[in-house]
Amino acid sequence: MEEQNTAITLDATDLRILHLLQHDASLSNQDLAAAAHTSPATCLRRVKRLVESGVIERRVAVLSPERLGAGLTAIAEITLDRQGAEHLAAFEQRAVGDAAVQQCHRVSPGPDFILVLQVADMSAWNALVERLFTQDANVRNVKTFFSVRRAKFHTQVALPQLSA
Repeated sequence: MEEQNTAITLDATDLRILHLLQHDASLSNQDLAAAAHTSPATCLRRVKRLVESGVIERRVAVLSPERLGAGLTAIAEITLDRQGAEHLAAFEQRAVGDAAVQQCHRVSPGPDFILVLQVADMSAWNALVERLFTQDANVRNVKTFFSVRRAKFHTQVALPQLSA
């Protein structure tokens, strides 16, 4: 398996497959192969290599938080009192273990973490604050922004230009 931070060489067929899967990961191998202009066996082999190399991390369904009753999105800046490696790792582990945390980024400079959180409402937000921030004596400051409108959301990664 390739090292996580090492880019792998992708050809036009790989890029076509990735482009198609980013838009619809539910395509059957047969349909994916046809759309990528390759044989089903080649397509299956390519997808397997892309998964094994870590280029494709996982294939998921993107759900509507609003339709599932989780309509409050918060972006929180977290500053810890102590920034030793063990303190950063401990907070990160707690954050990524919480189901409401959709994204957890350790950042620099500025706050120590940026979290993107999805909860049902303010009551659920208050419960999250209690379990994730208030109970941790090392959390010095939390600055939260609540989304009033999501203008754009997508999971696609920009790919190099596809050749014809």
